[in-house]
Amino acid sequence: MQYKNFITGILKDASKIATDNFGKVPGYAKKEDKNQVLTKTDLEIGDFLVGKIRENYPTHNIIDEEAGIVDNKSKFTWVVDPIDGTSNFANGIPMYGIMVALLERDQPVAGGIAQPSFSEIFYAEKNQGAFCNDTVIRVSQEKELINSLVAYGIDGHQENPKFTEDECSLLSKIVLKIRNLRASNSCYDFTAVATGKYGAYLNQTSKIWDNVAPQIIIEEAGGIYTDFRGKPIDYSDPISKASNNFIYVAAAPEIHKQLLSIILA
Repeated sequence: MQYKNFITGILKDASKIATDNFGKVPGYAKKEDKNQVLTKTDLEIGDFLVGKIRENYPTHNIIDEEAGIVDNKSKFTWVVDPIDGTSNFANGIPMYGIMVALLERDQPVAGGIAQPSFSEIFYAEKNQGAFCNDTVIRVSQEKELINSLVAYGIDGHQENPKFTEDECSLLSKIVLKIRNLRASNSCYDFTAVATGKYGAYLNQTSKIWDNVAPQIIIEEAGGIYTDFRGKPIDYSDPISKASNNFIYVAAAPEIHKQLLSIILA
C-alpha cells in the first residue's frame, strides 16, 4: 500500500495533539456558518497535517477545511479535515475524528480516519480493502432496512427553514422504516457503517473534506457511497469545489437500495 505508512503515521501524531487538548479548549461558532465550530486545536492539527503533506508531497494540491487551498495544478489533491465533529470535541463528547484522503483527479485513491478517543485508525487504499488498526473491516450483511441502525446528520438551516422542514419530513419516513436512528454527526457514524454496526449514514449538509476519506473506506469495506439520487459523488476539479455542498448516502448495498427507494418515492 503506497500511502498507508504516511497517512496512518500522521494520523497517529495528530491524534496525540487532539487527545492532549480534548475537553480543554473552547469552541467558537464560525461567523459564516453558526452550525460550524472552530477550536485552536483544529488549527494546530491542520497546520501539522498540511506541513507534513507539503514536506512529503510538495507538488500535490491540498484542500484543508481551515487552512484553505494549495493549488499546484497537480492531478493529486490531498483533502484534510483536522477535526471532524468539532462541536463534539469542544463539548467533551468523544465522537470526533481526524480525516486525511488523497484524490487522483476525481477518484479517491487512499484515505484514513483517526478516532483518538477509541485508539482507532481506519485506512483504505483503492482495490486494497479497508482496515481498522490493521484488521479487515466489512459493512453490514443485513438485508433488511427494518433490522438496521441508521445514522442521519442534520443541521438547522435558519437561512432556509423550508429546507430543514423538508429534511425532517424525509427523516420521519426513514425512521419509520428502520430499527433505530443514531446521530453523532461526525466521522464516528461513517466508521460505524464501515464496520457493520450501522446500516447507513446520510447527510445533506457537508463539504468535500467530510467525504473523501469516508468514501474510500466505506467502498473498500464493501459499501456504496452516492448522492441522494444514487449518482456518483462529483469530485471533478476538486479545487473548485472547496465551498460546494455535498449530499451523501453511505450504506451497505441492500440497505442503500432500500433507502433510495424511500428518498426517491
